[in-house]
Amino acid sequence: VNDGSRDDTAAVAAAAGALVLDHGYNRGKGAALASGVERALQDGAQVVATLDADGQHPPEALPDLLRPVTAAAADLVLGARARTGSMSLGRRFTNWISAACASRIAATRVPDAQTGFRAFSSQLARDLRPQLRNHLRFDYEAVFLLAALCGGYRVWSVDVPTVYEGAPSHFRSWGDSWQLARIFARYYLGAT
Repeated sequence: VNDGSRDDTAAVAAAAGALVLDHGYNRGKGAALASGVERALQDGAQVVATLDADGQHPPEALPDLLRPVTAAAADLVLGARARTGSMSLGRRFTNWISAACASRIAATRVPDAQTGFRAFSSQLARDLRPQLRNHLRFDYEAVFLLAALCGGYRVWSVDVPTVYEGAPSHFRSWGDSWQLARIFARYYLGAT
């Protein structure tokens, strides 16, 4: 999904045979994910996988994420990143706090609540459509995860290697953090 990128990535991907969905302008990460997931569902996908375009997630790890979903053992599989020194201090902190909050809400361990490296069943994607309708930025993934956890879906985590040498994040520290805090609070209050 080309969410308003001005470089030649979309053209290179299309030339390599990829189906490129083009927003024309930047609508937000959640909007890009929603467009990609919706197209996968329209095309009859039984399992959907997402990964960020910044090169952080090695596609070679996809089979590890897909296996539990294709075996019908999980509805959603999260690619859990290790919080090591290669992850910036700020990212480690927000990753830890969101994982702790998701774990508390779900009453089960969630090692990485912010990962964009995921695999999930098409049924889960269809079931969560109503909750995701108004979440078009980084909040999309948080709502997807929390709605799945609170909805009783089977959520697994798989350790994945992570590369922190790609494009910089578009995460807005204050604005996006505030939005995520509101979402976690809403789900926490609903779960208690």
